[in-house]
Amino acid sequence: VPLVGSAYTLYILNHIAIAAIAAIGLNLLIGYTGLISLGHGAFFGVGAYTAAILVSRLGFPFWVAILCAGVVTALVGMVFGIPSARLKHLYLTIATLAGQFIIQYLFMHWDSLTGGPEGIVLEPITIAGIALRSDLAFFFISFACCVLMAWMAVNIVRTRFGRAFIAIRDNDRAAEGMGIAVFRYKLLSFAISSFYAGFAGGLWAIYIGSITPEPFTLSLSIEYIAMVIIGGLGSITGSVFVDRLYRDFKVI
Repeated sequence: VPLVGSAYTLYILNHIAIAAIAAIGLNLLIGYTGLISLGHGAFFGVGAYTAAILVSRLGFPFWVAILCAGVVTALVGMVFGIPSARLKHLYLTIATLAGQFIIQYLFMHWDSLTGGPEGIVLEPITIAGIALRSDLAFFFISFACCVLMAWMAVNIVRTRFGRAFIAIRDNDRAAEGMGIAVFRYKLLSFAISSFYAGFAGGLWAIYIGSITPEPFTLSLSIEYIAMVIIGGLGSITGSVFVDRLYRDFKVI
């Protein structure tokens, strides 16, 4: 593909890889744990802003900034996952919706950190003299990250953590009766899902080179939920393929 595809094709594929990472993370939360979140778009933005700030103001290497973006977003996700201890279904959805609007408000009004409506502009990043924002150069990074994160998700599901997630999804009371620490695993699911969103957001920030609050709205969260549901709850490959079809549809 990188040898025969046009710059525009690679541009679309890069966005597909980034969005697929975020969708896979949301599928771990909704499809495998049964927890619905309407704040995934905001978590994506937290990762984007974190990576941008670390690179532009603190001089972090881009790959360190992307990992830190995932970690910071995981912590934020755990904070907004705390209501899952007492809330379920629609009530938890409303709680995460509040998180979406709170984070979105901070993006717009915390000028000293986020730049407010003007956002943050990143300086060009190069590796061995190759511009990282080049569609061709970034394709190899986005593709490798997408494959790695999908492989990690598949293996997480196979571990005792993944089995605990599925048990909570099927019947949380029965899971608790079997000795599963339900609240702890719910928080862990929020953390992993948010890490994926933050990692994807960090990649997106490095690729685009400028960030403003506008993209990280409720509509972005709904788009990710649509990708997960249409692709199939509990299907990692479904998240990837539906994301590709969705991006192609938007282009058309």
